[in-house]
Amino acid sequence: MQTTRGTSLSDQTNPDGGAGESTGSPRPRRVGVLIAVALAALAADIVSKTIVVATLQDRAPVRLLGGLLKLRETRNSGAAFSIGTGYTIVFTVIACGVVVAILRTARNLRSLPWAVCLGLLLGGAIGNLLDRLFRAPAPLKGHVVDWIEFPHYPVFNLADSAIVCGGILAVVLAARGLQIDGTRLADNDAGRDAGRDADEEPDGASAEPPAPDERSAPKDAAPAEPRRGEPPAPDAADSPAAGDADVPAREEKP
Repeated sequence: MQTTRGTSLSDQTNPDGGAGESTGSPRPRRVGVLIAVALAALAADIVSKTIVVATLQDRAPVRLLGGLLKLRETRNSGAAFSIGTGYTIVFTVIACGVVVAILRTARNLRSLPWAVCLGLLLGGAIGNLLDRLFRAPAPLKGHVVDWIEFPHYPVFNLADSAIVCGGILAVVLAARGLQIDGTRLADNDAGRDAGRDADEEPDGASAEPPAPDERSAPKDAAPAEPRRGEPPAPDAADSPAAGDADVPAREEKP
């Protein structure tokens, strides 16, 4: 029911919302988009690694685009782009922490761009994590399969590409002020400022009005009327001068 005439139900959904904030229904969650992107990135990584191991292992690299791109199977015990080799267990633990953090963040995910970003990060992290868990030489110490090589660039795989693309997208979204729940920092700041301005009393609202200036009174104001029963005051023009009342009348000589 409407509590006040002219007030719609949508206006009561968010009574504390300030200017620039939507007072309608909350944004839908984007967990489904995150899962779909993560599964697509993970499937592409698993399929590509399976094909590379089956066709390129212990074979000469395949040259494409005139040697600009090479496809060759290598094993990486470090992080993405062969960084930090020899710390396989450390990177395995970090990858597990990243996966858990993304899944916990998904509870408040209502932004479509952030869903794509986190989906890329999640799919890439799980893709390399599976290699560390199940590939040789041992569980938690497995080497990641890399197979894409450019001149003067480390060998990488599709999981590494997904992680890099997700990281770049996260930086862009954060720079634009877009948050995971779909709101923007500029809108939230404007709403809070508007709420504070509405709560504060304007300056001078309780000040007393200035007293009327006596000099501003009209000079040609009409004289006050005499009260009932009192004789009218004599006019200054008709009354004898004060000096004439005190001078005795001149006696005439016979």
